[in-house]
Amino acid sequence: MAKALNVVGLMNVQFAIKDGTIYVLEVNPRASRTVPFVAKTIGAPIAKIAARIMAGEKLDAAIAAYGKRPDPRNLPHIAVKEAVFPFARFPGVDILLGPEMRSTGEVIGLDKTFAMAFAKAQLGAGVDLPRDGTVFVSVRDEDKERVLPAIKILVESGFKVMATGGTARFLAEKGITAIKINKVLEGRPHIEDAIRNRQVQLVINTTDSSKAISDSKSLRRATLMQKVPYYTTMSGAEAAAQAIQALKAGSLDVHPLQSYFKV
Repeated sequence: MAKALNVVGLMNVQFAIKDGTIYVLEVNPRASRTVPFVAKTIGAPIAKIAARIMAGEKLDAAIAAYGKRPDPRNLPHIAVKEAVFPFARFPGVDILLGPEMRSTGEVIGLDKTFAMAFAKAQLGAGVDLPRDGTVFVSVRDEDKERVLPAIKILVESGFKVMATGGTARFLAEKGITAIKINKVLEGRPHIEDAIRNRQVQLVINTTDSSKAISDSKSLRRATLMQKVPYYTTMSGAEAAAQAIQALKAGSLDVHPLQSYFKV
């Protein structure tokens, strides 16, 4: 695309993937917030190299000016980028994401394992993952099988499970004991009460219709105001479970960025 568009320097591409097909939403001849993330991940000053190329220098010469060519395929560490959102500052705003830009910043988590890198990224974004307590889970039917690995990891890590009726029955069929609790519309005591009473330390929730999204808005606001980590995708839920498991198994070590690139 860069060659076809005659772009010299940095280029930002927005992709979308649906049903195994990759779509290009837009291409912009500029840097993006991903550039400093990639630069810190691979240990190369990408913006400086791009500026030299834009000034007419050849790519190989521009890279050589800053040492050996980085090889992202052989990095000894994992980098996780997490977005930072300002939802808590705006009363009534729903925390569900759409196609528009809502984040006000990004953080990076670096470690030798994905689980610990994810944990660091969450901490940097202001999300303090719990080491114990109760996880509330309520997921749509197509996600019930997919949520099992995350729930099993959390149970093995000592968490209790709380779930709405349908999810609780499914988990029971799989041998996982879950405390049944009402949805908000089913009457009190319900899940929003439990969150406000600090009986829940982690939430995994997916919805499958516009009505369900609307009905669960108060739940999302409650998690936000009580600072309860909230995950709305199966990949996010499993990553969070792995991160919690890693945090319980070992200490969270902090190292200078430069130490990741010592020769």
